[in-house]
Amino acid sequence: MTDFPSPLPILARYSIMVDVGYIYAAAGELLFSTSARRDYRVDADKLIQALTRHADGLLRGELLRVYWYDAARDRVPTIDQRVIAQMAWVKLRLGNLNSRGQQKGVDAQIRADMESLARHRAITDAVLIAGDEDMVPAVEAAQAFGVRVHLWGVEPPFGTNQAERLVWEADTVDVLDRSFLEPFFTRVVSATEQTAPTQLTAAAVPSPAQLFGDRHKHTRAPAAHGMAAVARLGPDRELVEEAGEHVAHKWILTRGEDNIRDLLPGPILPPVIDKELLVEAEKELGLSLRPYQEAREWLRDAFWERVRREFGIGSGRS
Repeated sequence: MTDFPSPLPILARYSIMVDVGYIYAAAGELLFSTSARRDYRVDADKLIQALTRHADGLLRGELLRVYWYDAARDRVPTIDQRVIAQMAWVKLRLGNLNSRGQQKGVDAQIRADMESLARHRAITDAVLIAGDEDMVPAVEAAQAFGVRVHLWGVEPPFGTNQAERLVWEADTVDVLDRSFLEPFFTRVVSATEQTAPTQLTAAAVPSPAQLFGDRHKHTRAPAAHGMAAVARLGPDRELVEEAGEHVAHKWILTRGEDNIRDLLPGPILPPVIDKELLVEAEKELGLSLRPYQEAREWLRDAFWERVRREFGIGSGRS
């Protein structure tokens, strides 16, 4: 019997395909609880270098290039995007940014590039950093040509920020966690936030009138304290509103903008959707909101606030 030599290991030739809108928004939510780019700055060139090093540690082989899919008004690149375009082994792809701040044409570019690279056998593996279910046909097409697709996502602060079907179709799944992303994202502190500590300090110091005036009012303190204690047994408004925003953000990412836009202009949700919102929020909060009608209204208001902000519609709150 002849002993056949062990086959040589097959080295990968791979590309990294980054949906910038997804990675920026998801990282912003994770690190700062906001997806608006104006609220943070990104050291994009160093982030790209970190992504290539991470891929090199997971895939044995050669990097073809990094595809960086972003958007700009009239497809005219910003200064930051021009810096990225000049980086070695990086291909900047720009979709259009409309008047509402929505990206158009980015998903189509990712699909076209992935299918073309796979069809021409330019790569054996593709690292895809995205979350939209619209990417599923591209993944399936690339796999049909024998390409392995490795889906990377950003650690979600709650639930998930990637479409379930997209996760199912990928060959492998990896998560970029908080410690990986933190060095490249910096919160932008507004002028209001900069002055807030001074205002807070002044408000925290009681005046003589507050300390010594109208002492007869203190006789009612025990009753007021008791009422406050009872009120704290119900859901906290801030937490309920945060849950409403989180559910809205997750649905926009996983169900697609077009489906969520169909709910507009509001403020009435279809009963089935309203129930889903309640159930998802209760899971996140770990408590039932059903006995608290006011809390359910907070939840709906916060949901609509996030949806309207996403589509550039004025706030419904007074």
